Amino acid sequence: MKLTIAVTGMNGRADNPGPGIAVARCLKEAAGFEVRIVGLGYEALDPGLYLDDLVDAAWLLPYPSHGEEAFLARLTAIHAEEQIDVIIPCLDAELPVFVRIAPALSDLGIRHFLPGRDQLLLRGKDQLPALAERTGLMAPATKAIYSPDFFYQAESAGFRFPLVVKGLFYDAKVVHNAVDAIAAFHHIAHDWGMPVLVQQFLTGEEVNLAGVGDGKGGLAGAVMMKKRALTDKGKAWAGVSIDDPELLAAARTLCEATHWQGGFELEMLCDAEGRHHLIEINPRFPAWIYFSAGVGRNLPEQLVKLALDQKAPPLPPAEAGMMFIRYAMEVMVPLAQFEAVTMHARRQS
Repeated sequence: MKLTIAVTGMNGRADNPGPGIAVARCLKEAAGFEVRIVGLGYEALDPGLYLDDLVDAAWLLPYPSHGEEAFLARLTAIHAEEQIDVIIPCLDAELPVFVRIAPALSDLGIRHFLPGRDQLLLRGKDQLPALAERTGLMAPATKAIYSPDFFYQAESAGFRFPLVVKGLFYDAKVVHNAVDAIAAFHHIAHDWGMPVLVQQFLTGEEVNLAGVGDGKGGLAGAVMMKKRALTDKGKAWAGVSIDDPELLAAARTLCEATHWQGGFELEMLCDAEGRHHLIEINPRFPAWIYFSAGVGRNLPEQLVKLALDQKAPPLPPAEAGMMFIRYAMEVMVPLAQFEAVTMHARRQS
């Protein structure tokens, strides 16, 4: 089967890469079909737009903040040129728009496998304590705030330093006093808007799971890993596959409770007593998703099968003991290609 699949998230900063390039890499190695990739980015400097071995055509999208009408109009125009079979959004900030326009994409003939609006809200960072309580999982105290004055009275509100200050979509900073917390608040609010989240800092070892929810309460596949090296932004630079029954059970519990549909990343912290705490649920594949193909559990391929209503039996968990190490490299780009993307928002096939 030959498919044209559009993938967003073609940004590739070494310290904080988007997942799109890794998703494209997984799909190019899919065993079940032959894939033509349409890369969708937001900046002309997104390197994934120029990776000829992975991306067959490339286009720029308007930022989601420009409104869903402009966003859908652009996707409609791209579809008229490329005849997209399936689209896979890979960035948190664009998902609310994709969820709202999902019926229109279906009308165009573009398949997708996205969570619903209620599902997206359920796993919001500000909703984690409520979701944890509903599912019987543990989670650190989390509060949405709109003023940095909170940090002068944090202890009276039940929060003790150190704390983690987070954006609704991205970014997180560990702070040890009110001065650092206020600086982090202003930085994150400037980049990602309100509210800003405060989470009680916990010590322990972080464990991660990338998975696909089948939309019916089941987990269609999962790969678990432990970070072995981090960038300055806390992103995995190296990781090792693990077998963590409690992490896997938590993923199955969350899929059952939310009927999650699509890719996701589950982040948990294992404390000194071996208890797992729910830290975050990202509503898309992580940047390290190529690891799933590397260990023989190609999760983006599994998602495409589900989007196409093909048979996709749940994949067994990957074996422990495989390691990945990320690296950065230069992409050679003819100036004419860069100018085409800058001026015309596309790179020709």
